[in-house]
Amino acid sequence: MDEQRAKEIIDSLVMINVKYHGIPVYIQELNDEQTATVFPLDEMHHEQEVDLDGLYEDDPT
Repeated sequence: MDEQRAKEIIDSLVMINVKYHGIPVYIQELNDEQTATVFPLDEMHHEQEVDLDGLYEDDPT
């Protein structure tokens, strides 16, 4: 995922489905151009820093 799209998802008023290597996550914040802080939707206390390259939008269809 590119940095601009990650910013758009963070700023969105609606929930956009994002996954990190197949795991549904919530993007909390961007750390720099290459990483973001996320947490799995089923483990909201488990924050982790991940590469943007591993994030992708989940196609709802």
